[in-house]
Amino acid sequence: MKGIFPVDKFADMRTPFYYYDIDLLRKTLEAINDEARRHEGFCVHYAIKANANPKVLRVIRQAGLGADCVSGGEIEASIKAGFPASKIVYAGVGKSDWEINLGLDNDIFCFNVESIPELEVINELAAKKGKVANVAFRLNPNVGAHTHANITTGLAENKFGIAMRDMFDVIEKADSLSNVSFVGLHFHIGSQILDMGDFQALCNRVNELQQQLESRRIIVKHINVGGGLGVDYEHPNRVPIPDFKAYFDTFAKRLKLRPGQTLHFELGRAVVAQCGSLLTRTLYIKEGATKKFAIVDAGFTDLIRPALYQAYHKIENISSDEAPETYDVVGPICESTDVFAKQIDLNATKRGDLLAIRSAGAYGEIMASQYNCRPLPVGYISDEL
Repeated sequence: MKGIFPVDKFADMRTPFYYYDIDLLRKTLEAINDEARRHEGFCVHYAIKANANPKVLRVIRQAGLGADCVSGGEIEASIKAGFPASKIVYAGVGKSDWEINLGLDNDIFCFNVESIPELEVINELAAKKGKVANVAFRLNPNVGAHTHANITTGLAENKFGIAMRDMFDVIEKADSLSNVSFVGLHFHIGSQILDMGDFQALCNRVNELQQQLESRRIIVKHINVGGGLGVDYEHPNRVPIPDFKAYFDTFAKRLKLRPGQTLHFELGRAVVAQCGSLLTRTLYIKEGATKKFAIVDAGFTDLIRPALYQAYHKIENISSDEAPETYDVVGPICESTDVFAKQIDLNATKRGDLLAIRSAGAYGEIMASQYNCRPLPVGYISDEL
C-alpha cells in the first residue's frame, strides 16, 4: 500500500510529520500556469494562509505566482521566500498599524480594503511616509457558495467586505484622500467550491457592478475574484490536480472584462492540498464494545480540519497489504473531538503501522497548535528525502 510514499525512508522518522510531494506540486503549478496563460490579463496569486512552509513557498514562487496575504506575518513569509512585492496583495478584515506599515514599507502591489475606517487609517499611515497606497475595495457580493457554512465568506451576514450599497460612498471617499489610489475591486465568496455555478453567479454580480460603475464613468483597473476552487478529498490518487481549465474558462466566458483590465485570482487549497499528507504512526489497536479504534500519534493539534469542519480526509495504511478492517481513527488529545474518521476501512492495522492522512497540504501544518504541550509537526518535502 506504499503508493506515492517512500515508506522505507520514513522508518526512522519521528511522527507525526507532514510530507509534501514536490513533483505533484510542480505539476499542479504547471497546470495553473498553462491554463491561466491562455487568457489575456489573468494574474494568479497564491493564498499564503493555505500553507506557509518555506520550502513549499519557494517552489510556488519559482513558478511565478504572486502572493495573497492576510497578515503581516504572511507578508514577511512571502518576502523571505522571494515573492516580488509588486505581486503581493494584502487582505484581511482587521489589519493592525504595524501590518499596514509593513506593506507600505515594502511597496506591496495592493491593499484589499474592507471598511472606510480601514481606508482612513491606511491613508493616514501612508501620508506619514509620503507614499500613496494602492487600494482595492473588497465588496461583499451576497453570493452563496455550495460549501461548509464556516468557510463561506460572500454572504451579507459574513464579517468580510463592504456592502454593495456602500460601493459608491467608499469610492468617493477614496477619491477625497491624497495618499490612497483606488485601483480595483476584490471579491471572495468562500472555499472548497466545486460547483462552477457558484463562480458563474459571482461573474454575473461583478458584471452588474461594473455596469453601475461605468454609468458614473468610474473605470476599474483590476478585478480580483479571490480563490475558492476546491479539491477532491475522496479521490486524491484519481484526481490529484483540480480542474483548472473549467475554473479559468468559467471566468473567461462569463466575466466581461474591459480593455486593459487585469483579472486576479487567489488560489490556495487548489494549489497545495493534494501534494501534502500527514504521516502518523499507530500506537494501539483498542477493541471497544461495538467498534475497533486505531489510536495514532497525530491529533487535532496537527490537523484540525476534521474536528473544526467535520472535514473528510482519505486515510491509508501505507504499511499493510492485508485485507481491510473497520476502524475509528483517533488521536491522543484529551478531547472527545480528537477523531480523524469513524467507521472507515483500512488495510488491517497493527501497532507501528504508518497511516497517511491525505489531501492535507492545505490548512494542515499551517493551523497546527501546541495544545497539550505537543510539539508542532515538522514538514518535509520529497526532494530532501
